Amino acid sequence: MDDTEENGSLPEEEADATLTARLADPDALVEARVSEELRKKFEFFSYKNAAVILAETHPQEWSELLDALTNLSITTEMLTTAGGNESAIPKHVSSLLRPSNWHETVIRGDLVVKLLWKEQVGVTKGGKVKFAKRESEQTRKGYLDGHKIDYVKNRVAFDLEWNSKDQTFDRDLYAFNAFYQAGAIDAAVLLTRSRDLNDVFRDLGIAAKYGASTTWMGKLIYRLDAGRNGGCPVLAIGIKPDSITDWKKV
Repeated sequence: MDDTEENGSLPEEEADATLTARLADPDALVEARVSEELRKKFEFFSYKNAAVILAETHPQEWSELLDALTNLSITTEMLTTAGGNESAIPKHVSSLLRPSNWHETVIRGDLVVKLLWKEQVGVTKGGKVKFAKRESEQTRKGYLDGHKIDYVKNRVAFDLEWNSKDQTFDRDLYAFNAFYQAGAIDAAVLLTRSRDLNDVFRDLGIAAKYGASTTWMGKLIYRLDAGRNGGCPVLAIGIKPDSITDWKKV
């Protein structure tokens, strides 16, 4: 059985349950590295020690990501205005990261396989079998091809999923792991919506635009708990209502 309903979305009760983040790292690992101010604006779930790896081994990239989160300024107009191929929020995120050389990156690679063995080539006068080393090489072209991440700098990956179909998370996590297994990145960050933004959407009368089967934290945590990121450490970040600069809960 597939873990999705016929329409491709997870059963709602499963999506809600995943917010417990069963396999995430202890909260203390994040709290020691992310300010309380940022934790008011965003929720953080670290998997496979992602927060530690990012902060301790990639301090420059980590600092740039934290600065981008600090400067992320979402307005109600950005939420309600139709964006065509790309809404205002992804454009805003790009404006915060592209100047610091976070580039859209595609990974491609061939797999070279060597087979090594010993082949019997004769017998000595004393009757002992003689062997010689042999080897062959095979190349599988296009073993890695087409996996894309929107923002990569050095060995850190970052992506944003604001309002896509929730299956997009599977593509992102697969790409993260492909880069990770190839040795191209050490950790990844995925930014999406928190469930708490639903209060904002209802207040603005746009809840139908942001359905339960789109990309939000519940759909991501379910996949991370299921291990769909493979071996890649992932820091999941959810945008909370305090990130909306001109909205206050009534």
